[in-house]
Amino acid sequence: MATDHIRYDVLVHDALRGVLRRVLTDAAAHGLPGEHHFFITFLSKAEGVKLSPRLLAQYPEEMTIILQHQFWDLVVSEDRFEVGLSFGGVPERLVVPFNAIKSFFDPSVQFGLTFEPSEATAEAPAKGLPAAAPAPAAAAVPAPAAVDETPEDPPKQPGEGAEVVRLDRFRKK
Repeated sequence: MATDHIRYDVLVHDALRGVLRRVLTDAAAHGLPGEHHFFITFLSKAEGVKLSPRLLAQYPEEMTIILQHQFWDLVVSEDRFEVGLSFGGVPERLVVPFNAIKSFFDPSVQFGLTFEPSEATAEAPAKGLPAAAPAPAAAAVPAPAAVDETPEDPPKQPGEGAEVVRLDRFRKK
């Protein structure tokens, strides 16, 4: 097999993170439209993540936050986002680099993105090493309910039976 000198995996990874960056930038500027809301799961100890010691003790590996009704001061930059949330009535400020994100899901439209962080990114903070630029496989993954949803089926949550889809499926024919 030929060596991929172009690194398509990295290009796709960056493009999908760009979708997430754009969605959060729009939410910061205009709020969440309609019923949209976001589940964002990230690695708690990844390089650049800033959590209070209380939250880190409660979520030592990964954490899922929901941006829906009660969040404030959402700021999005090229490599991370910052947001204010309340946990048990205690306001907290979180800083989450895009490289630390494992998944993004908008249940209002059954759309999700899943990122597989490289081992270096996941383990570097624990070893005290700088995190390497990840080159994981990334995929757009709508939940199966988006295709065959019936009124009796409860909505799927992030990580429940997601499927990888091919982009050809969405191209106009």
